[in-house]
Amino acid sequence: MSNSLFRKKSLEQIQRDAADGNVDGHGGMHKVLKVKDLTFMGIAAVIGAGIFSTIGSAAYNGGPGVIFLFIITAVTCGFTALCYAEFASRVPVSGSAYTYSYVTFGEVVAWVIGWALILEYGIGNVVVAISWSAYFNNILKGININLPEWLTTGYQTAKMNYDAAVASGGVLDQLVYTKAPVVAGFKFIINLPAFIIVGLITMLAYVGINESKKSANFMVGLKIVVLIFIAVLGFWLIFSNGTTANWSPFLPNGMTGVLKGVSSVFFAYIGFDAISTTAEECANPQRDMPRGMIYSLIICTIIYVVTTLVITGMVNYKEFEGVVDPLAYVFDKINMHKIGFVISVSAVIASTSVLLVFQIGQPRIWMSMSRDGLLPKKFSKVTPRFKTPGFATIMTGLLVGIPVLFIDDKLMTDLTSIGTLFAFVLVCGGVLVLPRIQKTAGKFHLPYVNGKFIIAILVAFFIWLFRERIGDAFHNINKEGYQEILFLVFVLLAIGAAILTFIRNYSVIPVLGVLFCAYLMIEIPAKSWVVFFGWMGLGLLIYVLYGRKRSKLNRA
Repeated sequence: MSNSLFRKKSLEQIQRDAADGNVDGHGGMHKVLKVKDLTFMGIAAVIGAGIFSTIGSAAYNGGPGVIFLFIITAVTCGFTALCYAEFASRVPVSGSAYTYSYVTFGEVVAWVIGWALILEYGIGNVVVAISWSAYFNNILKGININLPEWLTTGYQTAKMNYDAAVASGGVLDQLVYTKAPVVAGFKFIINLPAFIIVGLITMLAYVGINESKKSANFMVGLKIVVLIFIAVLGFWLIFSNGTTANWSPFLPNGMTGVLKGVSSVFFAYIGFDAISTTAEECANPQRDMPRGMIYSLIICTIIYVVTTLVITGMVNYKEFEGVVDPLAYVFDKINMHKIGFVISVSAVIASTSVLLVFQIGQPRIWMSMSRDGLLPKKFSKVTPRFKTPGFATIMTGLLVGIPVLFIDDKLMTDLTSIGTLFAFVLVCGGVLVLPRIQKTAGKFHLPYVNGKFIIAILVAFFIWLFRERIGDAFHNINKEGYQEILFLVFVLLAIGAAILTFIRNYSVIPVLGVLFCAYLMIEIPAKSWVVFFGWMGLGLLIYVLYGRKRSKLNRA
């Protein structure tokens, strides 16, 4: 029996169980996913609400040059994807970053990661479902079906808008909160379409990975066709109408303007790692999963860059202020309303595919945690008929479905990003402590590039570039807000990483993955960190009271 909080799972035992098709005594999941399916799942998760909504606000801040931000973010995610791929080739079981951390850092860190991933998959899907509802409602209006606003808005959003109007002395008569019916003394305001789509997607995820795969592939194929059509038509209109002047200046607000969109652009990339949760349903996870991740990331980056050039070429970037449906907007602007309607339909399909991939990912993480004894056994039970983690899938549906009825999505976006980046940091860091192994044909191996001097030079350049901010932060340390303190913590982390890399000859890719993701984390508003630490505290309390004693390693 081991009482250590940092007790680890054996990598060799996991590999033997995976080879036998029997992971911790639980086998029988359908191995139907191949490279194409995994690539399409990655695209399904990434090309969603981001390309149909947040791309507009990013373009407003950065102009056409916001394509550099998509490339920078893709590089950041690329470092992480390579680290995920290294783990996926060595630990071919469900669980994603949770399982990887269990092997490298130990049980308590694995639990923390599993708890953080609920923010990525569960809370992230709340945001996507609310976005889906908004686009779906636009389609209904386009065919003259008008649902009451109190059935398509979350209570929290309606109340916030009402309070803001009261504070500013605005008109209250037409607000959702004012017009909503009163039931048992409370305003009855729910986002019904968001709840219904979560229910339907949960049913599909419950029925089976094969059906989910076919649905995801169909939706991805359809939205790629639509986006290619938009790109071809858009470029033709730009050059035939002579609006190429909209690309000048390319960086109207410099790189400062471009970097303002970091949070929204990173949120657009969230989900590529969901592929790693389906390892046990892959025909050849060591070979196919790394390829699926990298291919999907490259394809998505190309789509984002091309789409950004199209919308900023058709319409001046200044017009995207407050525009939540930029692709539909640019075609409506030139009286091509039917194209705008098709784009709205595509946005609904894109968001549906994101919901599906995330609803597949979360139950499989819970399944892995349950197998290890950290959650009740019910979560790891695979349905005999459909070969899916049935109870965990239903619980995921409730976790997402109940909040979408009432909550405001803006409050969830930062939490999702910080939870995801936290997981990314530990995955990249975990690669650094994996033992070196011989290369095996047919398996992915992370390239080793000695970072002894490279990391030191890059950190020194970063400190020189931000010397004024660092100096001001130290000089005014007693007066600084939490944001600048987080920045100073990152500087110390970067210096520590450079020293350790110099001493231990760490590889460049995982170290850069840690530093890039950590930097994006500290740029997220400090108030979100407070909520994040509260969430982590709750998770650790559950682990101490339940998981630690019931852990399979504790009973070994």
